[in-house]
Amino acid sequence: MLKNTEPEDLVQFGLIPEFIGRLPMMAVLNPLTQEDLEHVLLSTKNSIVKQFTKLFSMEGIQLQFSKTAIKAIADKAIVLKTGARALRSIMEKIMLDIMYEIPSLEGVQEVQIDLGVVEGTSNPKIKFKNKESKSKGKVDKKSAA
Repeated sequence: MLKNTEPEDLVQFGLIPEFIGRLPMMAVLNPLTQEDLEHVLLSTKNSIVKQFTKLFSMEGIQLQFSKTAIKAIADKAIVLKTGARALRSIMEKIMLDIMYEIPSLEGVQEVQIDLGVVEGTSNPKIKFKNKESKSKGKVDKKSAA
């Protein structure tokens, strides 16, 4: 139905002709699917996951996201109904505390983000050089010292 929208339809909807005249063409976009959002997160040229991974690699730390974490981030973006733009804010919220805490920890080799981290029910798994894997982050600050 939206594909067949004409300027007269917009006038009937209540827009003024002066505004409609400034729209040289109209395009109707389909909502992004979960697979589309996962593709944007992982496979685009400057994907958000690649950006955070590069940022962590500058500190010598490997950042990994589980498949369930990527799916959960895409699901959250669908709920917000703002398309791929929501991905940046969701990722920033997830990574904010992690990015703040990691530089104060010595010997961090790897950070793993899983479904629990995205949902806010668990902390990221942090793997230290020559040590076993531990779960640390925003909640478990005592043992990080």
